[in-house]
Amino acid sequence: MKLKAALVNYKKIALLLCGYLFVALGVIGIALPVMPTTVFFILALACFSKASPKLANWLLCHPRFGSSLRQWQTHKIIPLKAKIFASTSIAISYAILILLSPAAWLACVAGSLKIAVVSYIFSRPSKQI
Repeated sequence: MKLKAALVNYKKIALLLCGYLFVALGVIGIALPVMPTTVFFILALACFSKASPKLANWLLCHPRFGSSLRQWQTHKIIPLKAKIFASTSIAISYAILILLSPAAWLACVAGSLKIAVVSYIFSRPSKQI
């Protein structure tokens, strides 16, 4: 029984650490045009929802990101503006990768992943029907 309690505690700590990391990356994404912001806050919300309802609520009530996060949580909506910004950022980061990549296979693998991410983003609704 003690082992199960310890594992639950480690899982909670890991989720909290990941949540904080994603919030930090989201904040960095505000300043850097090639990093998505909303995606990191969605990931942080997922982590905090399982580890700390108080922190999840803080994100959901945030004046700038709360609305988008609530739309995502309830209807899996990604606003068109966020889709365009994310896909543009992904394209820019891929162009930089192609220019700086030491190996063609790396650019191909990264490109495949980026295409999958953009496809997923555009498969989500842009507004509530």
